[in-house]
Amino acid sequence: MYWTTDIPEDLNSFATQQDNVYYWADGTQMTRTGWVRRQEMPLEQVPEDVRWAVLAAENASFYSDPGVSPSGILRAASRMIGGGETQGGSTITQQYVKNAYLNQDQTFSRKYTEILLALKVDNAFSKDEILEGYLNTSWFGRGTYGIQRAAQAYYGKDVSELNASEGAFLASLLKGAGLYDPALGKANHARAVERWKWTLDRMVEIGKLSPEKRATFTRFPEPTQETGGRTELDGQQGYLVELAKSYITRSGKVSEAEFDLGGYQIYTTFDKTRTEELDKAVQAARKKLDPKKRKTDTFVRTGAATVGADGRILALYGGPGQLKQGFNESNAVTVPAGSAFAPFVYAAGLTDGVVKERDAPRSPVTPESTYNGQHDAAVMTPEGPYWDRNGKMVRGKNDGGKSWGENISLRRALADSVNTPFLQLGMDVGLDRLRVHAQRAGILASSLGPQVPAFALGNSTPSAIRMATAYGTFAAKGMHTEPYSVLRVSRNGADIPMAAPEPERAFTSEVAGEVTDALRDSLDSGAGRSARVPGARAAGKPGTTEDNKAAWFAGYTETEATAVVLYRMDLHKLELIPLDGVAGNRSRTVGSTLPADIWQAYEKAMAAHSR
Repeated sequence: MYWTTDIPEDLNSFATQQDNVYYWADGTQMTRTGWVRRQEMPLEQVPEDVRWAVLAAENASFYSDPGVSPSGILRAASRMIGGGETQGGSTITQQYVKNAYLNQDQTFSRKYTEILLALKVDNAFSKDEILEGYLNTSWFGRGTYGIQRAAQAYYGKDVSELNASEGAFLASLLKGAGLYDPALGKANHARAVERWKWTLDRMVEIGKLSPEKRATFTRFPEPTQETGGRTELDGQQGYLVELAKSYITRSGKVSEAEFDLGGYQIYTTFDKTRTEELDKAVQAARKKLDPKKRKTDTFVRTGAATVGADGRILALYGGPGQLKQGFNESNAVTVPAGSAFAPFVYAAGLTDGVVKERDAPRSPVTPESTYNGQHDAAVMTPEGPYWDRNGKMVRGKNDGGKSWGENISLRRALADSVNTPFLQLGMDVGLDRLRVHAQRAGILASSLGPQVPAFALGNSTPSAIRMATAYGTFAAKGMHTEPYSVLRVSRNGADIPMAAPEPERAFTSEVAGEVTDALRDSLDSGAGRSARVPGARAAGKPGTTEDNKAAWFAGYTETEATAVVLYRMDLHKLELIPLDGVAGNRSRTVGSTLPADIWQAYEKAMAAHSR
């Protein structure tokens, strides 16, 4: 087998990484990611301390072993016999063979070929040639293959400028960048520090680092480049790229490791003009915040998204930029929907009707059906008032404590954002049925809140993307399409099969039309009138929460929907903070006008572009 096994003439794709190219929806190039200009770094340009950091961590006997580890082979064989994977005990030569010539499968046949090739390679090449090849083809995370690009991705400098301490950290990434990149979380950081210390101590143990020099490395060499320093991902583009990548790995069944090899052409759904205008609208609104002057303006966060009626994600605002904040606000599921959830309660009532008495059949609901709009109206069940676990009668509350009379039509209540009718309507429809309809509209089950009366008042926490998607269901006349961010993907000219989402009926066109009529009233003369765009045939409403910890505005035209959320959260404590006084707002009405301001400015800008 040894003599009949030949070393392949060509390196495989793991050793020849390309970049990935992203395109806007109009086909123009958006950005490139990956390190297509992968530099083959000669071994002599890699500092000796860095080389030995890698060897100490991975294979200290590299220069004396025959290219394979006998004990490792025995361990792999025993695991195979026991029915387990064949991993474990690989030398650097074996790892190089796997990177350069084979695949990453954990099978006995692949492991056996790896061993034979490692023996062949060890005889055919010098140890320095093998080490050079290994350092130039290994995966270090952040889309990088090769220690030169790793040095740039984590420290922003050439490998020749690294010291032993930085080399020890990069060596830890060879065990799995997903586990040791400190930027990916506290647990990763702790693992990276522990592995870094062990590697330096191991260098001392094998005589490749003096104890005196080791003593100077007391502080972990924190990476200076959060995302490899790629300016192409500044602003919103970083969020767009991550969203598209996530969709591809999920729907296209492409692993992250495969994707990071590069060579993909990604044609996204993102509209460049919309993305720019949404960013401008958010920035203009945030200029009203003055954290230095008002403490209430600290920790204010904004997320926004535009989704087409056909499910295409057209634009989003995820934060100040991924290079500054990796957390994508448009995809966050931490903020309650509040009264922005009311249209789904209304649609559920129009669809299913209500039951107000025990064992009574369901009776139909129309836009003119009346409910109690009084502030502090008690929530009723067929058995009487609803009591919570503390023995307290549950009552509805309207914004500003305003009462709207004992008989207000549901259409008017939705237009004027009156909470108490929808709290009761949710109970009459049935919270279980309300849950079903919310999911059909596009709200993820994982973000739906507990089935208590407050469920009808938005204790669920959908992201801005999902809220826009759900409102888009009404824009699409009751048809729901799951949101998606990629139109087409190809690699080296060959299309990658993608599971395109199909529209499904969520509500009848009549029910969707009734919701739209009420939400148009909201913009014309109701709670959303401050966001009205003259000449635009739009529908929408603001959303608030009882504890004033979130403010929304969601609206739509016939072709797309946009949702904007604003809240305050200290990301260290992960607790929502009331919006009282944000941007100097002294109104007794809870919430904030900033989401409505953003929506209006954005819609005006897009209307101007369409002229």
